[in-house]
Amino acid sequence: MLIGAGLLGAFLLLRVVAPPDAALTDTARDFATLSISIVIESLPFVFLGILLSIAVQLWVPERVLLRVLPRRALPRRIVISLLGVLLPVCECGNVPLARGLVAKGLSVSESVTFLLAAPILNPITIVTTYQAFGWADGILVSRVVGGFVIANLVGWLLSLHPRPTELLTPVFRAVCAAGDAAHGSGATRVRRGLSTLAEETSAMLPALFVGAAIAGLIQVGVSRDLLTTLGADPLWSVLALMVLAFVISVCSNVDAFFVLSFGGTFLPGAIVAFLVFGPMIDIKMLALLRTTFTAGALVRITALVTLCAAALGLAVNLAA
Repeated sequence: MLIGAGLLGAFLLLRVVAPPDAALTDTARDFATLSISIVIESLPFVFLGILLSIAVQLWVPERVLLRVLPRRALPRRIVISLLGVLLPVCECGNVPLARGLVAKGLSVSESVTFLLAAPILNPITIVTTYQAFGWADGILVSRVVGGFVIANLVGWLLSLHPRPTELLTPVFRAVCAAGDAAHGSGATRVRRGLSTLAEETSAMLPALFVGAAIAGLIQVGVSRDLLTTLGADPLWSVLALMVLAFVISVCSNVDAFFVLSFGGTFLPGAIVAFLVFGPMIDIKMLALLRTTFTAGALVRITALVTLCAAALGLAVNLAA
């Protein structure tokens, strides 16, 4: 965290005190601008997610949380995937919130279902997508329904893992074990809340800084002209915008306005693939998820989401 903050501070200092003849190159300036914009866009949602996570862990009794959810696995995952409707937090804030839900007793597959569905079913995301596209080409409906189905499908497949706790990092498993203690008094909860805030912040912010830096680095090296030339092909247009979604790492609350500029050159299925794949899997998201899930788990999740999002986009293109 200190390294990331130091790099950001150093760049801002250079921008302020550096004379014109010592200006950074255009590429370096673009890299810094893109990386910082990702951090600034994501940071409020990360902190909101951390605060919601603390509230869930310390002030929501486990018996209450588990009692309101269905007992059967399939209806349970469906209800969990719909929690995003009640939580206007983009994918950045959902990671710490999901960590809190796992600590309260949710399974790995249930937490992944929530993580994948919540940013798409977020009411702010739905409203901004409607503002950008309306009902044109079924983009809004395909995004919401497709995201819901993919999230539950991936969650179901992960539920088949014989030892699901092995999908969590050893560090996070230790955090969950430590969180099994009783809630305690109000003062104890406050102390634990402050301690959890420090722990979650130290886990989330370095991942956010690293993910933003990688996304910024790739953005300055990828030619958007090359992506645009692929826009008319039913398959390549889908793959191109999925790559773009992975690289730019824009939050789901505003991604519809970003991709709207590609609406004239890319087929509707490519737009849908962008809007479904990006909130589930991008560079920034993988960096945040790595604080909770093992590398092997992330490979499985990424592969499943990639295949499902590509199939959805191709199906929309062929049906158009």
